[in-house]
Amino acid sequence: MALITTQQMSHLGTQATYTAVSASDTADISNGRTFLHVKNQGASPDTVGLVTPGTVSGLAIADGSVSCTNGQERFIGPLDPAIYGQVVTVTHSYTTTVTCAFVSV
Repeated sequence: MALITTQQMSHLGTQATYTAVSASDTADISNGRTFLHVKNQGASPDTVGLVTPGTVSGLAIADGSVSCTNGQERFIGPLDPAIYGQVVTVTHSYTTTVTCAFVSV
């Protein structure tokens, strides 16, 4: 599991830095204005899982998931810390040539 640095977007323009994903990554989303951008340049689809650690009335909240088809990109968010916690855990079903960036606005 790797902690991926959340990048701050600037009104003067931001060149996001993309990181190779692993099966499980984490990032700080505590400000409530953070998006995840996933780029899948691989030959297989990637199911991006968003782990929800909380419960409501003792019942587990189902994890979220987004399919990122091979050769495509997905913007996911804004990621709500009330749902995912201050630090979100993101899982990937496919990691070969998949990169991501966490960007906060």
